[in-house]
Amino acid sequence: MNASQRPAVAFVGLGKMGANMARRLARAGLAVVAFDVAEPARAALAPEPRVLIAATLAAAVTALTPPRVVWLMLPAGEPTAATLTALHALLAPGDVIVDGANADYRDSVRHAAEAAARGLHAVDAGVSGGIWGLASGYGLMLGGSAQAVAPVVPLARALAPAPDRGWVHCGPPGAGHFVKMVHNGIEYGLMQAYAEGFALMRDKREFGLDVAAIASSWRDGSVVRSWLLELAADMLNADPGFNGVAPVVADSGEGRWTVREAIELGTPLPVISAALMNRFATQGRDDYAAQFLAQLRHAFGGHFVPKVGD
Repeated sequence: MNASQRPAVAFVGLGKMGANMARRLARAGLAVVAFDVAEPARAALAPEPRVLIAATLAAAVTALTPPRVVWLMLPAGEPTAATLTALHALLAPGDVIVDGANADYRDSVRHAAEAAARGLHAVDAGVSGGIWGLASGYGLMLGGSAQAVAPVVPLARALAPAPDRGWVHCGPPGAGHFVKMVHNGIEYGLMQAYAEGFALMRDKREFGLDVAAIASSWRDGSVVRSWLLELAADMLNADPGFNGVAPVVADSGEGRWTVREAIELGTPLPVISAALMNRFATQGRDDYAAQFLAQLRHAFGGHFVPKVGD
């Protein structure tokens, strides 16, 4: 491989997001070296032109030309922390580590300080776009010093929906993940509002409302139009009854961090907080409280208490 073909970045973590981000860069003309601890993930990406698959993390680093950029798309917590530790031993002063996990921004501030102590640069990257990012581009929120972010800008321009939009250098280390945390908190609130509104329309049985048609009509001209609404309309048109879907909504942790930060700053977030609490409720965490309330109603008013199976 000659110098002009040397990869511009190493991508570590080839899940749904990481693999598609590597593909988008490669299809934009940038060579990429990619690594994942799982062999099937490496094999799935191997046919992509301009993507070199590395068998080890060390091999991925060796394939780069200094100053090197290594972009992690790993789960937050131990997988990211362990890989950062390994990279500290493999990289040299001036190299850049980009952490694209949904990480706690406080961890990102600490990681940046640890990297700086070794002469390395750290960038925390909030990444939005999900499974649609390959075709539509990714929203990128970057945190780090200007010196750290500069080598990442060409990558951001290729990953974003357009070179001049969809990405932003938010501020110093930690700022990227802080902004992504708030982004996800807002997402919780928007999703909850749509869900409640459509549930209310469904329950107005005497009107026989076609919620799929209503969602589709709102995509044009309505002040509540959005990409989430477009997804909702497609979802309702495909399966308005959500057959086989369990009423359980997971939370990734970002909503919790958003509400935690609001409490510490004294910033009122009633909508986002309520949306987070509702996610907890769908996970069965309100079962005891519901049982408590049913029994208490019976205790003071003799109200019927339904049993499991009724």
